[in-house]
Amino acid sequence: MTKTYLKYKTRITVLAGFILVSWAGLCFRLFQVQILNGSQYQIKVVQQSQRRQDIPAVRGNIFDRNNKPLTRNIIHYTLTVNPKKVTDKIALASAVSERTGELKQKYLKKINSKSNFEYLERNLQRETLGLLTNHSFTGLNVERNYRRHYPHNQVAAQILGYTNFDDEGISGIEKDFNTFLKGEPGWVFKTKGLSGKVQHKSGMPFEKPINGKNIQLTLDLEYQSILEAELLKRKEETKALSATGIIMNPQTGEIIAMASVPGFDNNHFGDSEPSLHRIRAITDQFEPGSTFKVVSAITAIKNKDISLSEEFDCENGKYQYYTIPITDHEKYGMLTLPQIIHKSSNIGIVKMAERIGSKKLYTMCRNLGFGSKTGISLKGEVTGTLSQYENWSAVSLGQIAMGHEVGVTALQVATAYCAIANGGYLVKPRLIRQIIDHNNKIVYSEESTVLRKIANEETMMEVRSMLRGVVTEGTGEKADINGWGIAGKTGTAQKWKNGKYSNEQFISNFVGFFPYEDPKLLAFIMLDEPLQPYHWGAEGAAVVFNRLMKRIINMDSSIQPPNFTKSKDANTIPTLAEGRINEYFKKAKEDLEFILDNKSRVPEIRGLSMRKAMVVLTESDLKFKLEGSGKVAWQSPKPGDIVNKGTTCIVGFK
Repeated sequence: MTKTYLKYKTRITVLAGFILVSWAGLCFRLFQVQILNGSQYQIKVVQQSQRRQDIPAVRGNIFDRNNKPLTRNIIHYTLTVNPKKVTDKIALASAVSERTGELKQKYLKKINSKSNFEYLERNLQRETLGLLTNHSFTGLNVERNYRRHYPHNQVAAQILGYTNFDDEGISGIEKDFNTFLKGEPGWVFKTKGLSGKVQHKSGMPFEKPINGKNIQLTLDLEYQSILEAELLKRKEETKALSATGIIMNPQTGEIIAMASVPGFDNNHFGDSEPSLHRIRAITDQFEPGSTFKVVSAITAIKNKDISLSEEFDCENGKYQYYTIPITDHEKYGMLTLPQIIHKSSNIGIVKMAERIGSKKLYTMCRNLGFGSKTGISLKGEVTGTLSQYENWSAVSLGQIAMGHEVGVTALQVATAYCAIANGGYLVKPRLIRQIIDHNNKIVYSEESTVLRKIANEETMMEVRSMLRGVVTEGTGEKADINGWGIAGKTGTAQKWKNGKYSNEQFISNFVGFFPYEDPKLLAFIMLDEPLQPYHWGAEGAAVVFNRLMKRIINMDSSIQPPNFTKSKDANTIPTLAEGRINEYFKKAKEDLEFILDNKSRVPEIRGLSMRKAMVVLTESDLKFKLEGSGKVAWQSPKPGDIVNKGTTCIVGFK
């Protein structure tokens, strides 16, 4: 050993030992990182280099019975920022302000926030977004989403409902069937490169979204539009608080139209009162008045308690019923059961009810669906009010027979009258026709459902004849349409205010159907607190029915007038005198000539190009509104319909 080695031996030993210990420590640390904690660090690496991005599902759409779209999904963009990552806050605020027209300070306030996330704007259209992208500014994120749009604005708004910013249904069908409509979102993993750009590479895991299911309703867009227009017109004429209407197919229970006015535009639901959003036909109950008298008539005929020829003394319009006075709107003497219904005599129906008895009347009320939900596929329906007959007071029998002391909904009344129109069967109201998934497979459908049989065909034919007499000889004359066999019943009910029936606030309602021998359409109309004299069912609601059905007959060429022929079979078509038959044919011909004058038949243009479709519609004296591009995929009104010349046809291209 040299002197030099011996001199530095201690230092060399310490340094070598330090190197060996350090190397051993590094090896141990490397073993710890790679082996012992390897999975933990792998997760962190993945989190830093990969990002899972959700792919939203496209919300299913809602269509009418003829597959006309009632909803659409419009692409929109959402701007969000992470304020802590924004490097040029003033430039970003200025850029967004230039595109939206909003004040720059509005965005600066959000960008200067101390949070990690802020919304700058939602629901931006592509043209508004301009050249803004994820790479325009550090910290800015641009998301592409879908926004719900209702192309017909306020039409059927209460039934359809609306969605929130997160595309979740919060009202109407959008809410009740949200599970079907919203679909299932997908996801994709993207990698982050050295430049910071996030992109998807082949081989990375992903899951495709499952788009929402489409719903086809029983509603007819044309019927719905006409119903809402006529309700609004009459509401304004009569200064009523609101107006409600329902159109149904009495044979199947399908709801063809259902509306309340005033309504709202569900594209801007936040601009209207929440009270306007509810479906009044199923949520609001009222005392029906004289439209309820038909319950006593059905009970009497079914149980053979009263013959059609038996007369009741109507006391010249005034009658003391226990502790309450009963009056008629006119002075009547002796009236038969049909005449009591024709003239809507309160005294006559009370005396009939006394003959029938509480238990039988209550049973018929329950059988017709009063006091229970109809079973429609919408949430929020109320049961109405019908007390057990054991709890009725001395005057309850007569009051209920007149349509008082009982709470009903518009849908309950319409459904009950469907049983009269279809021969005695209480059918469940239908609004959902079918639900179809993204593979065009039917996953749910509603068929016509008979809940129970109320009475036989002969009984209901007698009642239908009475209701026809209401229109031809009684209080419902203003609902009649020559040649079409309208039948129905008027109702005028005093509203219960401050512990008594008001003499100033009324419910005017009418329910009718046609043709009365074999009804195809039924409608219920109600006006809430119209001005006098429109408070009478004959003056207020019956007029709406008349206007509504005239427009429908005019619009829908599939509806044909009934054929009036002589028959010896009283159970089919009642025998008419020869002169009466000729009168019907003459009036029917005059009505048809009036309807077909200045009309045009809608041509078939589906599959045509835009230019060709415009030429064909112009040659048919029709105007047009074009939506989309390509070839014609759908048209409204449908081909073959007879409409007024100059009518605007909506044409959808795809």
